[in-house]
Amino acid sequence: MDLLNIVVLAAGKGKRMHSDLPKVLHPLAGRPLLQHVLECAAALGPQQVCVVYGHGGEAVPQAMREHAAKFVLQEPQLGTGHAVQQALPHLADDSRTLVLYGDVPLIQRSTLHQMRQAAADGLVLLTIRLDNPTGYGRILRDVQGDVLGIVEEKDATAEQREIGEVNTGILLAPTKLLRQWLAKLRNNNVQGEYYLTDIVSMAVAQGIAVHTVQPAHEWEILGINSKVQLAALERTWQREQAQHLLEQGVTLADPARLEVRGALACGRDVTIDVGCVFEGEVHLGDGVRVGAYSVIRDARIASGTHIEPYSHIVQTEIGADCRIGPYARLRPGSKLGDGVHIGNFVEVKNSDIAAHSKANHLSYIGDSSVGSRVNVGAGTITCNYDGANKHRTIIEDDVFIGSDTQLVAPVTVRRGATIGAGSTITRDAPENTLTLSRAKQATVPGWQRPVKGKL
Repeated sequence: MDLLNIVVLAAGKGKRMHSDLPKVLHPLAGRPLLQHVLECAAALGPQQVCVVYGHGGEAVPQAMREHAAKFVLQEPQLGTGHAVQQALPHLADDSRTLVLYGDVPLIQRSTLHQMRQAAADGLVLLTIRLDNPTGYGRILRDVQGDVLGIVEEKDATAEQREIGEVNTGILLAPTKLLRQWLAKLRNNNVQGEYYLTDIVSMAVAQGIAVHTVQPAHEWEILGINSKVQLAALERTWQREQAQHLLEQGVTLADPARLEVRGALACGRDVTIDVGCVFEGEVHLGDGVRVGAYSVIRDARIASGTHIEPYSHIVQTEIGADCRIGPYARLRPGSKLGDGVHIGNFVEVKNSDIAAHSKANHLSYIGDSSVGSRVNVGAGTITCNYDGANKHRTIIEDDVFIGSDTQLVAPVTVRRGATIGAGSTITRDAPENTLTLSRAKQATVPGWQRPVKGKL
């Protein structure tokens, strides 16, 4: 495969977004628009990726600093041709340059690969036929069907505006020729800008072949200029995600009420109820069931586990045949073994819970290591924070902890121990023994309950 440069144009202000956030940093499917483009670009194995930014200042390169790209400032913004000119010093001539757009987030790798296959020596345009081409530059062809040029809508005649084939803006050109064409650009148009599209007529005048490629889906080339367009494309993408899951055999209670904001991988016979949100990298094993309105982020859930409604799971690994929720919260750093039960209003943070242990009601387990077959009674909390430092609680196998117990870390409850209900445990509890800590119950004769005073 030939050497490839990629230039991503991301300098637009996005006035219609009505936001201080640069347009290309607005999220779609949980990731900034520009991140979608950069991840697609990286998958092509380019020699160089240049992002041309402008409005928003350093916010764009700061937000995308983890991506291997060269950021180039366009100031002032004088059109798409001027934007690509800013990247030219960083592009090698013995390559081809692909131009993408930071506000066209859903372009697919397969489409760009098709463009690379189209021709090695000519200019390749990504075009599409639209029922309503309003707002796009029109593709001009001769009677033989060869491309003659592109006319922007603001400069087009009434007859030219009737043309249905439009320019998406995405193109691929030999870098050496691109450099020559960009040097000849003029801004004698209605907008007074240097249009990248003017290079097409230059190529035709030189006898350079102009090839066209069409994307498989219209949504690949849709750009974002307003919150209305962003919301519409979000729904389009979520429908695509739902369709893909259904085709894999996932059962969705309502495909229109699913949010995938990252990558969701599912095994066989997975069932997902309405209103669920999946963020980051999520893997659901065979037979997993996810209850309504659960939020799961960066988690692995093994086969047969049931997540009851309204559960919140983040950066957690859950074993097979577990029962989680409803209204459970599993926070980062938690790992649950097989057959674990975490019930309603139970919070687990940075803790390991081994197989077949249970915390079914109203408990907090933080910075803890819990063994197998442990029963954590309702209202139990691990007191892991002393106001300055976090400390760990160790609960060994086969422990029974009575309701309303406070385990003040650092503390260890040994194998087989029983903790009496209502205890505050500040020292290690020995194995196979009952440990409890309670004030002596007393009855106060003659005590009267307070009553409200008269006004």
